[in-house]
Amino acid sequence: MNAVVFEHVPVAELPEKWRAKLAKTGDTLVTVRIEEETPAAPVEAFVTDDPAFGIWRDREDIADVAAHVRKIRQPRYTRDGSRNET
Repeated sequence: MNAVVFEHVPVAELPEKWRAKLAKTGDTLVTVRIEEETPAAPVEAFVTDDPAFGIWRDREDIADVAAHVRKIRQPRYTRDGSRNET
């Protein structure tokens, strides 16, 4: 990474927008460091050619997926051994 550093720069010599952010007096000295930004890695979209992916997408009987999963994950029997009627 390349960087340029300017030390002991009076705030009065900085660009106006920088001075506004610092809110210091004009005789204050600062160090300015300018670095080259590295480009962010592009985010790849999720793509699959697996035919099993999304096979339940069009199911109208499973409108609330979270409720359906809770129901099928419930045990068949309660803690006291009786049948769980769901």
